[in-house]
Amino acid sequence: MEFFKKHISQILVHLLFWVLFIFISLFVFSEYYWSENPFLQYLSILVIIVYANNLVLLPYFVRNKQYILYALLFILISFLATQLYCNVFTRCGCSFMKCLSDYLWQTLVPLFFFSFVWILFKYLDREKEIETALQERTELELKFLKSQINPHVLFNNLNTIYSYSIEKPDQTPELILKLSDNLKHVLYESNSDFIHLEKELQYIDNYIDFQKIRTQGIKEIVYTKTIDSVQHQIAPLLLITIIENAFKHSIPNSTIRIHIETKENFLVCSCENYFSETSISKPEAIGLKNLKKRLNLLYNNQHILNVSKQDTFKVSLKLNLI
Repeated sequence: MEFFKKHISQILVHLLFWVLFIFISLFVFSEYYWSENPFLQYLSILVIIVYANNLVLLPYFVRNKQYILYALLFILISFLATQLYCNVFTRCGCSFMKCLSDYLWQTLVPLFFFSFVWILFKYLDREKEIETALQERTELELKFLKSQINPHVLFNNLNTIYSYSIEKPDQTPELILKLSDNLKHVLYESNSDFIHLEKELQYIDNYIDFQKIRTQGIKEIVYTKTIDSVQHQIAPLLLITIIENAFKHSIPNSTIRIHIETKENFLVCSCENYFSETSISKPEAIGLKNLKKRLNLLYNNQHILNVSKQDTFKVSLKLNLI
């Protein structure tokens, strides 16, 4: 469909130009009768020159980057075609300079115009190709980043279930149910570029419930939410990186504070935890580094990410939601 739209627009541009060009030329040479008009006789040769330039000469010289040679050939063809028009069709008996001053424009105008149109459409095609390539690269990179994140989250949850199936088997069914919901979210719902905030918050709630059971008596978790609407759209598995990072690097017998807030079209997610320098300094295969990549791809110039390490490790993310 896009192919036909492009070619139809090109055909319309060509037809419109030729109609306008012929009308102006006939108006200038109105002293000739239609049947005797030298311009109408020359028109067929002019059409051949123009489309030979567009279909053969221009593509060849541009592809080989021989611009100077093409310019010289362009000038030569224009001069020869004008002399042909003067001496064969109009037989005006004009001098060389008079011939050029009176008739050269009729050869140059269509040549220049259609050369410009050819270059313009080539430029638009090239821009479209670049845009498509960038879009494909972005989609591939997002899929790759998701493939890194998803197994990591599920691996943590499975570890929790395994531990509690041994230590506290009575809590295992609840964890399995929560894991089932999270599996559904990761395998099906997160395939979309954006999902309802409600689904993402449910996923985070389940994850934090996992962690509350897992870290009971070891860490205190303070999780608060202030949500004005759950109908916002958000990229899936985005906030979980910040929350996971807080649990991963927090020290025993400490407090982890998590707050998520939405107001109008903005979301703020902040996580704060006490940490040890050794854990924070370790390279993170799937941590804040991947989060920054995803934010740049999905929320370029629409987010603010702040990371501070003082008495506590604090990450704050502000998003402009859809």
